Amino acid sequence: MATNPNTKNDTAIRSGDLPLYKLIILGLQHTFTMFGATVLVPILTGLNISVALFTAGIGTWFFHLVTKMKMPVFLGSSFAYIAPIILVAQEYGGIAYATGGLVVAGLMYLIMSAIVYFVGPKVIYSFFPPIVTGPIIMVIGLNLAPTAVDMAKDNWLLAGICLAAVIAVSIFAKGFLKVLPVLSGLIVGYIAAMVMGLVDFTPVTEAAWFGFPEFIFPKFSGAAISIVAPVAIASMVEHIGDVLAVSATVGDDFAIDPGLHRTLLGDGVATSLAAMFGGPANTTYSENTGVLALTKVFDPWVMRIAACFAIVLSMIPKLGAIISTIPGPVIGGISIVLFGMIAAIGIRTVVENKVDFSLNRNLIIGAVILVLGIGGAVFDFKIFQLAGMALGAIMGIILNKILPEDL
Repeated sequence: MATNPNTKNDTAIRSGDLPLYKLIILGLQHTFTMFGATVLVPILTGLNISVALFTAGIGTWFFHLVTKMKMPVFLGSSFAYIAPIILVAQEYGGIAYATGGLVVAGLMYLIMSAIVYFVGPKVIYSFFPPIVTGPIIMVIGLNLAPTAVDMAKDNWLLAGICLAAVIAVSIFAKGFLKVLPVLSGLIVGYIAAMVMGLVDFTPVTEAAWFGFPEFIFPKFSGAAISIVAPVAIASMVEHIGDVLAVSATVGDDFAIDPGLHRTLLGDGVATSLAAMFGGPANTTYSENTGVLALTKVFDPWVMRIAACFAIVLSMIPKLGAIISTIPGPVIGGISIVLFGMIAAIGIRTVVENKVDFSLNRNLIIGAVILVLGIGGAVFDFKIFQLAGMALGAIMGIILNKILPEDL
């Protein structure tokens, strides 16, 4: 297993350690961090941004209820479904048929949840030893690296200012400010961007103060479902990787308590619920892991408060417009640290579990996961594809089972 019960961080902030006003500030910081990725999926696919924010909020709350309020996770829009959503919307008569496929995709999680529940965690763990989970977590972070660079490269000076602010606050700040590196970086970067004349306030002036999200209801087509729903196989593997990454970061074995069957159930039903309102599939966010690693704040209430902010933003377009004016390089500079920390957690996993890389089998397993996961490999099954992290993870699991221990 990726986590080691003896590696809990005693300096971390956990449930009950902070007063409400500090939790609200931390929740706002988390909202800023999750906002960009959450709204990018509807921007790319044609889904409604306000609906995406609303369903991310209710999806996160549902996930927390299912997982016994124990896991510090925020659910946002899944990138895995972008291509099939666009294809279905173009070929099968509109976005509603794509959301119908997402409803079914979420239900597939329930099947996997039941399988995990009945076979037990020990069987699942046998597929995910540290030599598999460590590289998987590295791939999660390294796959996000191009996103950070793409956002930062438009203005490296601005991105560098944000990066410097995050590092300075994280290392040198005292007291409560020390756990607000992301929010501090955003504020410093936004002010710098305004000084540079890079902030366009037009969306803010044009946005309304209040408005309900424009919900749409799903339509179901066998052809559309066959394109969208099988992607759940890949997204479930990613989900397991995210659960392992969060567990490794926090030092709690969330695959045992509340249990992997509960996290799969929460994620799947949240996806189906979001699609019923016309929103994108929900997923456990890798960005979430980066914030946890950077701030050492593990109180799940932070994520639940962030979910409340997401719901509020969905109904106050002007607030969402303000956040949308944050220039890409500001987010890029911050993401360099966040995404890199996820990869570093994967390295820590193999180090703390003393994975022996003098063994050829371990070198081979790690190499295959990293290259397939990062290199953009795609295996086409006609009705769905395995690509990236999901493909690398599955190949790593297979190799771990078939290669002899003493190789």
